[in-house]
Amino acid sequence: MPALCRDCLASFAPAPRCPVCRSPRVIAHEELDTLSIAHVDCDAFYASVEKRENPDLRNKPVIVGGGTRGVVSTCCYIARIYGVRSAMPMFEALKKCPQAVVVKPRMQLYAEVSREIRARMEALTPAVQPLSLDEAFLDLTGTARLHGAAPAAQLARLARGVEADLGISLSVGLSHNKFLAKIASDLDKPRGFSVIGRADTAAFLQDKPVRIIWGVGLATQTALESAGIRTLADLRQWSEADLTARFGHTGSRLWHLARGQDDRPVNPNEAPKSISKETTFDTDIADPDLLHGHLWRLAEQVADRAKAKDLQGRTVTVKLKRADHQIVTRRRALGEPAQIADAIWRAADPLLTALLPQAPFRLIGVGISDLSPASGHDPAGDLLDPNAARRAAAERATDRIRAKFGHDAIVKGRALR
Repeated sequence: MPALCRDCLASFAPAPRCPVCRSPRVIAHEELDTLSIAHVDCDAFYASVEKRENPDLRNKPVIVGGGTRGVVSTCCYIARIYGVRSAMPMFEALKKCPQAVVVKPRMQLYAEVSREIRARMEALTPAVQPLSLDEAFLDLTGTARLHGAAPAAQLARLARGVEADLGISLSVGLSHNKFLAKIASDLDKPRGFSVIGRADTAAFLQDKPVRIIWGVGLATQTALESAGIRTLADLRQWSEADLTARFGHTGSRLWHLARGQDDRPVNPNEAPKSISKETTFDTDIADPDLLHGHLWRLAEQVADRAKAKDLQGRTVTVKLKRADHQIVTRRRALGEPAQIADAIWRAADPLLTALLPQAPFRLIGVGISDLSPASGHDPAGDLLDPNAARRAAAERATDRIRAKFGHDAIVKGRALR
Protein backbone atom coordinates (compact mmCIF):
# COMPACT_ATOMS: atom_id res chain seq x y z
CA MET A 1 0.00 0.00 0.00
CA PRO A 2 1.55 3.34 -1.02
CA ALA A 3 1.73 6.18 1.50
CA LEU A 4 2.51 9.88 1.09
CA CYS A 5 3.65 12.58 3.49
CA ARG A 6 1.58 15.71 2.90
CA ASP A 7 4.30 17.93 4.34
CA CYS A 8 7.54 16.80 2.70
CA LEU A 9 5.87 14.77 -0.14
CA ALA A 10 7.98 11.68 0.59
CA SER A 11 6.61 8.29 -0.53
CA PHE A 12 7.05 5.23 1.67
CA ALA A 13 5.38 2.15 3.11
CA PRO A 14 2.51 2.99 5.48
CA ALA A 15 3.63 4.28 8.87
CA PRO A 16 2.09 6.47 11.59
CA ARG A 17 4.68 9.18 10.87
CA CYS A 18 6.74 10.16 7.88
CA PRO A 19 10.16 8.48 8.17
CA VAL A 20 11.78 11.54 6.55
CA CYS A 21 10.33 14.55 8.38
CA ARG A 22 8.39 12.80 11.19
CA SER A 23 5.14 14.54 10.23
CA PRO A 24 1.95 12.72 11.26
CA ARG A 25 0.16 14.07 8.17
CA VAL A 26 0.41 10.80 6.30
CA ILE A 27 -2.13 9.45 3.83
CA ALA A 28 -2.13 5.82 2.70
CA HIS A 29 -4.43 3.96 0.34
CA GLU A 30 -4.19 0.99 -1.99
CA GLU A 31 -5.26 3.13 -4.96
CA LEU A 32 -3.36 6.29 -3.97
CA ASP A 33 -1.19 6.26 -7.10
CA THR A 34 -3.96 5.49 -9.60
CA LEU A 35 -6.90 7.77 -8.72
CA SER A 36 -7.06 11.04 -10.64
CA ILE A 37 -10.39 12.87 -10.09
CA ALA A 38 -10.20 15.47 -7.33
CA HIS A 39 -12.35 18.05 -5.61
CA VAL A 40 -10.39 20.88 -3.99
CA ASP A 41 -12.16 23.14 -1.49
CA CYS A 42 -10.75 26.19 0.30
CA ASP A 43 -11.40 26.03 4.05
CA ALA A 44 -13.74 28.83 5.26
CA PHE A 45 -12.47 30.81 2.29
CA TYR A 46 -13.81 34.33 2.91
CA ALA A 47 -12.92 34.18 6.61
CA SER A 48 -9.47 32.77 5.81
CA VAL A 49 -8.76 35.64 3.43
CA GLU A 50 -9.86 38.16 6.07
CA LYS A 51 -7.57 36.56 8.66
CA ARG A 52 -4.71 36.64 6.18
CA GLU A 53 -5.30 40.33 5.56
CA ASN A 54 -5.59 41.13 9.27
CA PRO A 55 -3.37 38.89 11.46
CA ASP A 56 -5.04 40.32 14.60
CA LEU A 57 -8.06 38.16 13.69
CA ARG A 58 -6.07 34.93 13.58
CA ASN A 59 -7.23 33.50 16.92
CA LYS A 60 -10.64 35.15 17.01
CA PRO A 61 -14.03 33.88 15.82
CA VAL A 62 -14.73 35.63 12.53
CA ILE A 63 -18.06 35.87 10.73
CA VAL A 64 -18.23 37.22 7.20
CA GLY A 65 -21.68 38.72 6.72
CA GLY A 66 -23.50 41.85 7.68
CA GLY A 67 -26.39 43.37 9.55
CA THR A 68 -28.53 41.87 12.28
CA ARG A 69 -31.04 40.70 9.67
CA GLY A 70 -28.51 39.49 7.12
CA VAL A 71 -27.08 35.99 6.93
CA VAL A 72 -23.67 34.47 7.50
CA SER A 73 -21.75 34.21 4.23
CA THR A 74 -19.14 32.06 5.93
CA CYS A 75 -17.36 31.82 9.25
CA CYS A 76 -14.05 30.53 10.51
CA TYR A 77 -13.68 27.22 12.32
CA ILE A 78 -13.38 28.93 15.70
CA ALA A 79 -16.85 30.44 15.20
CA ARG A 80 -18.15 27.03 14.12
CA ILE A 81 -17.19 25.63 17.51
CA TYR A 82 -19.91 27.89 18.95
CA GLY A 83 -22.48 26.58 16.48
CA VAL A 84 -22.28 29.31 13.83
CA ARG A 85 -22.93 28.04 10.29
CA SER A 86 -23.10 29.47 6.77
CA ALA A 87 -26.52 30.86 5.78
CA MET A 88 -27.50 31.23 9.46
CA PRO A 89 -29.32 34.52 10.24
CA MET A 90 -26.88 37.03 11.71
CA PHE A 91 -28.93 37.64 14.85
CA GLU A 92 -28.85 33.91 15.62
CA ALA A 93 -25.11 33.66 14.89
CA LEU A 94 -24.36 36.55 17.24
CA LYS A 95 -26.46 34.96 19.98
CA LYS A 96 -24.37 31.81 19.68
CA CYS A 97 -21.07 33.71 19.47
CA PRO A 98 -21.48 37.28 20.73
CA GLN A 99 -17.72 37.83 20.82
CA ALA A 100 -17.38 37.17 17.08
CA VAL A 101 -15.77 39.76 14.84
CA VAL A 102 -18.15 40.52 11.95
CA VAL A 103 -16.56 41.51 8.65
CA LYS A 104 -18.46 42.68 5.58
CA PRO A 105 -17.77 40.60 2.47
CA ARG A 106 -15.16 41.93 0.03
CA MET A 107 -15.98 40.00 -3.13
CA GLN A 108 -13.40 41.68 -5.33
CA LEU A 109 -10.61 40.67 -2.93
CA TYR A 110 -11.91 37.11 -2.72
CA ALA A 111 -12.07 36.92 -6.52
CA GLU A 112 -8.44 38.05 -6.78
CA VAL A 113 -7.27 35.36 -4.34
CA SER A 114 -9.43 32.80 -6.14
CA ARG A 115 -7.72 33.63 -9.44
CA GLU A 116 -4.30 33.05 -7.87
CA ILE A 117 -5.36 29.62 -6.60
CA ARG A 118 -7.02 28.77 -9.92
CA ALA A 119 -3.81 29.58 -11.79
CA ARG A 120 -1.95 27.05 -9.65
CA MET A 121 -4.58 24.41 -10.39
CA GLU A 122 -4.40 25.09 -14.11
CA ALA A 123 -0.62 24.69 -13.98
CA LEU A 124 -1.29 21.05 -13.05
CA THR A 125 -4.03 20.28 -15.58
CA PRO A 126 -6.20 22.15 -18.09
CA ALA A 127 -9.17 20.11 -16.84
CA VAL A 128 -10.23 22.40 -14.00
CA GLN A 129 -13.97 22.94 -13.47
CA PRO A 130 -14.66 25.75 -10.99
CA LEU A 131 -17.85 25.47 -8.94
CA SER A 132 -17.45 28.78 -7.13
CA LEU A 133 -14.66 31.09 -6.00
CA ASP A 134 -13.48 28.56 -3.42
CA GLU A 135 -13.89 25.10 -4.94
CA ALA A 136 -13.21 23.20 -8.16
CA PHE A 137 -12.98 19.75 -9.69
CA LEU A 138 -9.70 18.65 -11.30
CA ASP A 139 -9.04 15.75 -13.65
CA LEU A 140 -5.37 14.82 -13.36
CA THR A 141 -5.54 11.81 -15.67
CA GLY A 142 -2.33 11.53 -17.69
CA THR A 143 -0.45 14.24 -15.80
CA ALA A 144 1.94 11.97 -13.87
CA ARG A 145 4.52 11.87 -16.66
CA LEU A 146 4.37 15.63 -17.16
CA HIS A 147 4.87 16.48 -13.48
CA GLY A 148 6.92 13.46 -12.43
CA ALA A 149 4.47 12.55 -9.66
CA ALA A 150 1.15 10.78 -9.18
CA PRO A 151 -1.98 12.97 -8.91
CA ALA A 152 -2.07 12.50 -5.12
CA ALA A 153 1.43 13.94 -4.76
CA GLN A 154 0.59 16.82 -7.11
CA LEU A 155 -2.46 17.70 -5.02
CA ALA A 156 -0.49 17.53 -1.77
CA ARG A 157 2.11 19.86 -3.30
CA LEU A 158 -0.66 22.22 -4.44
CA ALA A 159 -2.20 22.37 -0.96
CA ARG A 160 1.17 22.91 0.68
CA GLY A 161 2.11 25.70 -1.73
CA VAL A 162 -1.21 27.55 -1.50
CA GLU A 163 -1.10 27.52 2.29
CA ALA A 164 2.56 28.61 2.45
CA ASP A 165 2.39 31.30 -0.24
CA LEU A 166 -1.20 32.55 -0.09
CA GLY A 167 -2.17 31.78 3.50
CA ILE A 168 -5.25 29.74 2.51
CA SER A 169 -5.64 26.10 3.55
CA LEU A 170 -7.24 23.55 1.22
CA SER A 171 -9.10 20.29 1.73
CA VAL A 172 -8.72 17.68 -0.99
CA GLY A 173 -10.93 14.76 -1.98
CA LEU A 174 -9.48 12.18 -4.38
CA SER A 175 -11.52 9.44 -6.03
CA HIS A 176 -12.52 7.88 -9.34
CA ASN A 177 -15.45 10.23 -10.08
CA LYS A 178 -16.75 13.69 -9.23
CA PHE A 179 -19.52 12.56 -6.88
CA LEU A 180 -17.15 10.69 -4.58
CA ALA A 181 -14.34 13.24 -4.84
CA LYS A 182 -16.66 15.98 -3.56
CA ILE A 183 -17.82 13.81 -0.66
CA ALA A 184 -14.20 12.97 0.17
CA SER A 185 -13.14 16.61 0.41
CA ASP A 186 -15.65 17.14 3.24
CA LEU A 187 -14.57 14.18 5.35
CA ASP A 188 -11.63 15.70 7.20
CA LYS A 189 -11.88 19.50 7.04
CA PRO A 190 -9.97 21.71 7.55
CA ARG A 191 -6.64 20.87 5.88
CA GLY A 192 -7.99 17.45 4.97
CA PHE A 193 -6.97 14.93 2.32
CA SER A 194 -9.32 11.97 1.95
CA VAL A 195 -9.44 9.15 -0.58
CA ILE A 196 -12.33 6.96 -1.71
CA GLY A 197 -11.15 4.20 -4.02
CA ARG A 198 -13.05 1.95 -6.40
CA ALA A 199 -12.64 -1.06 -4.12
CA ASP A 200 -14.10 0.65 -1.05
CA THR A 201 -16.90 2.61 -2.74
CA ALA A 202 -19.68 0.16 -1.89
CA ALA A 203 -18.65 -0.19 1.74
CA PHE A 204 -18.25 3.56 2.16
CA LEU A 205 -21.71 4.35 0.76
CA GLN A 206 -23.50 1.45 2.45
CA ASP A 207 -25.57 3.27 5.08
CA LYS A 208 -24.91 6.93 4.31
CA PRO A 209 -27.96 9.25 4.54
CA VAL A 210 -29.44 10.49 1.26
CA ARG A 211 -28.48 14.07 2.16
CA ILE A 212 -24.83 13.16 1.44
CA ILE A 213 -25.73 13.38 -2.25
CA TRP A 214 -24.83 16.79 -3.63
CA GLY A 215 -28.02 18.57 -4.67
CA VAL A 216 -30.37 16.71 -2.31
CA GLY A 217 -31.81 19.57 -0.32
CA LEU A 218 -34.59 19.66 2.21
CA ALA A 219 -37.40 19.41 -0.36
CA THR A 220 -35.90 16.37 -2.11
CA GLN A 221 -35.03 14.76 1.21
CA THR A 222 -38.62 15.20 2.40
CA ALA A 223 -39.97 13.68 -0.83
CA LEU A 224 -37.62 10.71 -0.48
CA GLU A 225 -38.54 10.18 3.16
CA SER A 226 -42.22 10.12 2.20
CA ALA A 227 -41.32 7.11 0.04
CA GLY A 228 -39.45 5.45 2.94
CA ILE A 229 -36.02 6.37 1.57
CA ARG A 230 -33.63 7.73 4.20
CA THR A 231 -30.31 6.11 3.34
CA LEU A 232 -28.43 5.08 0.22
CA ALA A 233 -29.13 1.48 1.23
CA ASP A 234 -32.84 2.31 0.98
CA LEU A 235 -32.28 3.78 -2.47
CA ARG A 236 -30.55 0.63 -3.66
CA GLN A 237 -33.69 -1.36 -2.85
CA TRP A 238 -35.51 0.44 -5.66
CA SER A 239 -35.17 -0.31 -9.34
CA GLU A 240 -34.07 2.49 -11.63
CA ALA A 241 -37.39 2.27 -13.47
CA ASP A 242 -39.42 2.72 -10.26
CA LEU A 243 -37.29 5.63 -9.04
CA THR A 244 -37.58 7.33 -12.42
CA ALA A 245 -41.34 6.78 -12.53
CA ARG A 246 -41.73 8.43 -9.12
CA PHE A 247 -39.07 11.16 -9.20
CA GLY A 248 -38.37 11.71 -12.89
CA HIS A 249 -34.81 12.37 -14.06
CA THR A 250 -33.75 12.90 -10.44
CA GLY A 251 -34.75 9.31 -9.67
CA SER A 252 -32.42 7.93 -12.34
CA ARG A 253 -29.59 10.12 -11.08
CA LEU A 254 -30.12 8.95 -7.50
CA TRP A 255 -30.13 5.30 -8.58
CA HIS A 256 -26.66 5.66 -10.10
CA LEU A 257 -25.17 7.82 -7.34
CA ALA A 258 -26.38 5.40 -4.64
CA ARG A 259 -24.07 2.88 -6.29
CA GLY A 260 -21.19 5.33 -6.61
CA GLN A 261 -21.66 5.66 -10.38
CA ASP A 262 -21.00 9.07 -11.91
CA ASP A 263 -19.78 9.42 -15.48
CA ARG A 264 -19.86 13.23 -15.65
CA PRO A 265 -16.56 14.54 -17.02
CA VAL A 266 -14.62 17.37 -15.43
CA ASN A 267 -15.66 20.12 -17.80
CA PRO A 268 -13.58 23.32 -17.66
CA ASN A 269 -16.04 25.05 -19.98
CA GLU A 270 -19.16 24.47 -17.88
CA ALA A 271 -20.36 27.93 -16.93
CA PRO A 272 -22.63 28.76 -13.99
CA LYS A 273 -26.29 29.29 -14.81
CA SER A 274 -26.53 32.68 -13.11
CA ILE A 275 -24.66 35.28 -11.07
CA SER A 276 -26.55 37.12 -8.35
CA LYS A 277 -26.14 39.13 -5.19
CA GLU A 278 -28.66 40.13 -2.53
CA THR A 279 -28.75 41.88 0.82
CA THR A 280 -31.12 41.78 3.79
CA PHE A 281 -31.82 45.06 5.58
CA ASP A 282 -31.63 45.63 9.33
CA THR A 283 -35.03 47.35 9.10
CA ASP A 284 -37.62 47.29 6.31
CA ILE A 285 -36.99 50.00 3.71
CA ALA A 286 -39.52 51.95 1.66
CA ASP A 287 -37.36 54.96 0.74
CA PRO A 288 -36.91 54.89 -3.07
CA ASP A 289 -33.50 56.62 -2.97
CA LEU A 290 -32.12 54.06 -0.52
CA LEU A 291 -33.51 51.14 -2.53
CA HIS A 292 -32.11 52.48 -5.81
CA GLY A 293 -28.73 52.98 -4.11
CA HIS A 294 -28.70 49.41 -2.82
CA LEU A 295 -29.64 48.18 -6.30
CA TRP A 296 -26.65 49.99 -7.82
CA ARG A 297 -24.19 48.54 -5.28
CA LEU A 298 -25.53 45.04 -5.89
CA ALA A 299 -25.30 45.54 -9.67
CA GLU A 300 -21.65 46.51 -9.21
CA GLN A 301 -20.97 43.34 -7.23
CA VAL A 302 -22.70 41.16 -9.82
CA ALA A 303 -20.68 42.88 -12.54
CA ASP A 304 -17.46 42.30 -10.59
CA ARG A 305 -18.22 38.59 -10.42
CA ALA A 306 -19.14 38.45 -14.11
CA LYS A 307 -15.90 40.21 -15.05
CA ALA A 308 -13.87 37.91 -12.81
CA LYS A 309 -15.42 34.89 -14.54
CA ASP A 310 -15.27 36.50 -18.01
CA LEU A 311 -19.02 35.99 -18.47
CA GLN A 312 -21.93 38.10 -19.66
CA GLY A 313 -25.68 37.72 -19.20
CA ARG A 314 -28.69 38.38 -21.39
CA THR A 315 -31.39 38.37 -18.67
CA VAL A 316 -31.49 40.64 -15.60
CA THR A 317 -33.56 39.65 -12.55
CA VAL A 318 -34.62 41.76 -9.58
CA LYS A 319 -35.66 39.99 -6.38
CA LEU A 320 -37.48 41.65 -3.47
CA LYS A 321 -38.82 40.30 -0.20
CA ARG A 322 -41.74 42.25 1.22
CA ALA A 323 -42.37 42.93 4.89
CA ASP A 324 -44.76 39.93 4.95
CA HIS A 325 -41.89 37.72 3.65
CA GLN A 326 -43.52 37.32 0.24
CA ILE A 327 -40.83 37.13 -2.45
CA VAL A 328 -41.40 39.05 -5.70
CA THR A 329 -39.19 38.70 -8.80
CA ARG A 330 -39.16 40.47 -12.14
CA ARG A 331 -37.01 39.79 -15.20
CA ARG A 332 -35.97 41.70 -18.28
CA ALA A 333 -34.14 40.48 -21.37
CA LEU A 334 -31.35 42.70 -22.68
CA GLY A 335 -30.99 43.62 -26.32
CA GLU A 336 -27.44 42.30 -26.17
CA PRO A 337 -25.62 40.40 -23.38
CA ALA A 338 -23.70 42.53 -20.90
CA GLN A 339 -21.40 42.24 -17.91
CA ILE A 340 -20.96 45.89 -16.95
CA ALA A 341 -22.74 47.32 -13.91
CA ASP A 342 -24.23 50.22 -15.83
CA ALA A 343 -26.13 47.93 -18.22
CA ILE A 344 -27.29 45.64 -15.42
CA TRP A 345 -28.49 48.56 -13.30
CA ARG A 346 -30.30 50.30 -16.15
CA ALA A 347 -32.25 47.11 -16.86
CA ALA A 348 -32.97 46.44 -13.19
CA ASP A 349 -33.87 49.95 -12.04
CA PRO A 350 -37.21 50.21 -13.92
CA LEU A 351 -38.17 46.78 -12.54
CA LEU A 352 -37.57 48.06 -9.02
CA THR A 353 -39.44 51.29 -9.73
CA ALA A 354 -42.51 49.35 -10.86
CA LEU A 355 -42.49 47.38 -7.60
CA LEU A 356 -42.07 50.36 -5.25
CA PRO A 357 -45.82 50.48 -4.43
CA GLN A 358 -45.33 47.12 -2.68
CA ALA A 359 -42.68 48.57 -0.32
CA PRO A 360 -41.40 48.35 2.36
CA PHE A 361 -38.91 45.60 1.60
CA ARG A 362 -36.66 43.57 3.85
CA LEU A 363 -34.43 42.16 1.08
CA ILE A 364 -33.30 43.21 -2.37
CA GLY A 365 -31.30 41.27 -4.92
CA VAL A 366 -30.21 41.46 -8.54
CA GLY A 367 -28.73 38.89 -10.89
CA ILE A 368 -27.95 37.99 -14.47
CA SER A 369 -28.68 34.70 -16.23
CA ASP A 370 -28.60 33.20 -19.74
CA LEU A 371 -24.83 33.42 -19.36
CA SER A 372 -22.25 33.13 -22.12
CA PRO A 373 -18.52 33.84 -22.47
CA ALA A 374 -17.83 37.56 -22.57
CA SER A 375 -17.63 38.85 -26.13
CA GLY A 376 -15.26 41.68 -25.32
CA HIS A 377 -17.73 44.19 -26.75
CA ASP A 378 -19.68 46.43 -24.39
CA PRO A 379 -23.12 47.83 -25.33
CA ALA A 380 -22.69 50.32 -28.16
CA GLY A 381 -25.98 52.11 -27.54
CA ASP A 382 -28.59 53.25 -30.03
CA LEU A 383 -30.75 56.27 -30.80
CA LEU A 384 -32.57 55.82 -27.49
CA ASP A 385 -29.35 55.60 -25.50
CA PRO A 386 -26.49 57.23 -27.43
CA ASN A 387 -24.24 57.53 -24.35
CA ALA A 388 -24.09 53.80 -23.54
CA ALA A 389 -20.64 53.31 -25.08
CA ARG A 390 -19.22 56.31 -23.22
CA ARG A 391 -20.56 55.04 -19.88
CA ALA A 392 -19.14 51.58 -20.56
CA ALA A 393 -15.72 53.05 -21.32
CA ALA A 394 -15.88 55.08 -18.09
CA GLU A 395 -16.69 51.93 -16.10
CA ARG A 396 -13.75 50.07 -17.61
CA ALA A 397 -11.51 52.98 -16.67
CA THR A 398 -12.93 52.87 -13.14
CA ASP A 399 -12.10 49.15 -12.95
CA ARG A 400 -8.48 49.87 -13.87
CA ILE A 401 -8.20 52.58 -11.23
CA ARG A 402 -9.69 50.33 -8.56
CA ALA A 403 -7.41 47.47 -9.52
CA LYS A 404 -4.43 49.73 -8.93
CA PHE A 405 -5.53 51.80 -5.92
CA GLY A 406 -8.32 49.80 -4.27
CA HIS A 407 -12.08 49.55 -4.63
CA ASP A 408 -12.76 52.77 -2.69
CA ALA A 409 -10.40 54.85 -4.84
CA ILE A 410 -13.32 55.95 -7.01
CA VAL A 411 -17.02 55.84 -6.14
CA LYS A 412 -20.07 56.62 -8.31
CA GLY A 413 -22.46 59.19 -6.89
CA ARG A 414 -25.46 56.88 -6.83
CA ALA A 415 -23.49 54.47 -4.62
CA LEU A 416 -23.64 57.07 -1.81
CA ARG A 417 -27.43 56.88 -1.52
